[in-house]
Amino acid sequence: MKPATAAKKLGVYLEATPEEFQAGVVSRDELNELQANPPEWLADLRRNGPHPKQLIAQKLGISTSALVRAGITEALTTDQINAIKEENPDWLVRERQVYADFKAEEARLKEKARLDEESS
Repeated sequence: MKPATAAKKLGVYLEATPEEFQAGVVSRDELNELQANPPEWLADLRRNGPHPKQLIAQKLGISTSALVRAGITEALTTDQINAIKEENPDWLVRERQVYADFKAEEARLKEKARLDEESS
């Protein structure tokens, strides 16, 4: 698979991976080995970052769209993410509420669809 696909499956920011990883092709067996026995560079990236947008959003409890609205377009380290959490700016509070409302509505619709299917 392409390095970008492997990086996504490993949950790391591709541009922060070693050059050999970025330039090569990753087989399914190699990916499984990386997941089972992560080398130091992979463990360090997972622990300290920089992290991809999806993981940043997840750690902040918001959507990736909220990151864009907040002007966060670059990968962030764990320390940077923790600093945002500690600061708890107004935009983060607002976006967390928007995301929570979205997830609640999503759950409501899923439950409604399940009930409608059961009554059919």
